[in-house]
Amino acid sequence: MAQVATAPFHNGYFTVEFYAYERGRPSGKLTGRVEVFYLYPSGGTLRDKDFNLLWYDSKFDTYRGFRPPGR
Repeated sequence: MAQVATAPFHNGYFTVEFYAYERGRPSGKLTGRVEVFYLYPSGGTLRDKDFNLLWYDSKFDTYRGFRPPGR
């Protein structure tokens, strides 16, 4: 959420960065790799650098009441 408050917003998504596994999936642990991901708040989805859908969470969906911090 801290990244979303200052992340660039364009074309309907926030550009965020997370540590990632070798296959480009977000990691909850420190890795030697950082990847770019895209958070689409109008659908509550996180997409990878190739815009492949990684997950959906309704708590990040603006249609379900999510309000991005700092916006």
